[in-house]
Amino acid sequence: MIRSTFAGFTTAQLGMAASQRALDVVGQNITNINTPGYTKQRLDLASLNTQKGDFYNAKSNIKVGFGVEITGISQLRDPFLDAQYRSQISKLGTTDAHAAGFEQLTPIFDEATMDGVRAAFISLTSSLSTLSTQVGNQEHDTMVRSNMQILLNLFRENSVKLQDVREDMQMGFEVTDIADLNSMLKNISELNTSIKNSQVLGNPALELQDQRNQLLDELGSYLPISVKYKNQEVGPGQYVEILNVDFTDTEGVKHSLISDGLYGQFDADVLNQPVQLTLFEAKGATSDVTEVLGSGTLKGTLDFLNKSGDFDGTDFKGLGYYEKVLDSLVNTLATKFNEANVVLDENGKPTNLLNEDGSVVESFDKDGKPIYAIDPQTGDLLDGNNGNAKVYAYPLFETSDGSTEFTAANIKIATGWSNGSYGIRPSNNYVTVDKDTGSTANENILNMVKLLEKDISFSAKNSAGKDITFYKGSFHDCFANIEATLGIDYKSANTMLANQISVLNETANSRDAVSGVQLDEEGMDLLHYNQSYSAAARFLTTLDEALDKLINGTGVVGR
Repeated sequence: MIRSTFAGFTTAQLGMAASQRALDVVGQNITNINTPGYTKQRLDLASLNTQKGDFYNAKSNIKVGFGVEITGISQLRDPFLDAQYRSQISKLGTTDAHAAGFEQLTPIFDEATMDGVRAAFISLTSSLSTLSTQVGNQEHDTMVRSNMQILLNLFRENSVKLQDVREDMQMGFEVTDIADLNSMLKNISELNTSIKNSQVLGNPALELQDQRNQLLDELGSYLPISVKYKNQEVGPGQYVEILNVDFTDTEGVKHSLISDGLYGQFDADVLNQPVQLTLFEAKGATSDVTEVLGSGTLKGTLDFLNKSGDFDGTDFKGLGYYEKVLDSLVNTLATKFNEANVVLDENGKPTNLLNEDGSVVESFDKDGKPIYAIDPQTGDLLDGNNGNAKVYAYPLFETSDGSTEFTAANIKIATGWSNGSYGIRPSNNYVTVDKDTGSTANENILNMVKLLEKDISFSAKNSAGKDITFYKGSFHDCFANIEATLGIDYKSANTMLANQISVLNETANSRDAVSGVQLDEEGMDLLHYNQSYSAAARFLTTLDEALDKLINGTGVVGR
């Protein structure tokens, strides 16, 4: 059986149509070369051939196909490179959040270009040294108190700034990060539905897939995700794409973020410490994911807000660490100076201190009269036997909120010292109610100078209530150590960030080499498909000439 003459025309027409559609795809790629998130498209072709060998040909003849079939338009993407990119951007998200947090702390503790806490300690030491040689000089006593007030003001300012950083980060976490994340999950789910509806109608919805891929990349920066695709049959030989997004926590538990048209939502509790993060999963489960995020911006921000390094047994010194060490410095300063400003009785014992059971130590002068203390809140004289005396007879510092623990936020100059009821007391004498006030001896003054210069162990309580020592040295050097620790943490985070950006760029370049539009490649494709179109047209012309010869030339040979 002779193959149909007109079959060749069909083959040529299909070839021209395929080349023309391929040129359209190349044009689409070229026009979107600068479109963010655009994925290179290609025309999918398949060779047409007979279903039965003897349909057109005898069994002894060589079988010839019918030409080319356009099976669809697809994107050039490598799922492995996508997964690698999203894994890397998740790691980058963690480090970026750490570095951003440290950047906000740097202006608080970095005193390289300004006078701050360290300079205030130097001024305080100098004024105390001057006062030790001018005992009873009210002007110098006032200078000491003024320098001490400057120091406390700096502590309070730093505390306020730390609180501002915490509040700003908590607000940003809840109002910006979580809100954007939830919106992103919703949008991906809606795109899933739109893509499925388009595919049912025969439209591959490639541009919608590009939008979804962009959102998936952005989602990967918040937390580590895994993306799964599968085809679902909706009719005979017709399939639509189903997408599921999960993340696996550090304990190996899988959590559903997106399940086709369903999506999860996050909720953050920033009003309490530590900040809590809850996931209402796409498939209905509710999970506390605060401590189980492996990487991503969410983890980085929670690390900074919740972790305190050695004080809570974690490997990251977050905001809590710097709050604790600053408060420890302040509490140690206040406690040590209050302990130093005591009056000794005739037996060399500190007056008006508390026993372990909370009762007041009885102290009397040589005439049997009770030695008095000053109420740090009111400045009133207290009888050492009336049960109202404080631990320190003449405190230089007290708390503004009545608590027993000094912090950078609550420390203040004691009322008695502030109003001139008393000053830095002599250490080798005792005092009765009629004793003069003011700095009347240099023993305690010199002790305080030495206190500022000697090595002291600074510690803060961990989550179990155990004291953890973080530094041993002078007050001045302790603050310098806080500066240095922050500087090291910040530099380390930025170094890691730069390295991760470099790795991410390499991964992005590898992915773009597959998925991105390359102008040189598209130019070659233009030439290639133009030539194939011309060849198919030439084939059609040749068939036309042959048919013309057959129709018009047969039977007239030799005439």
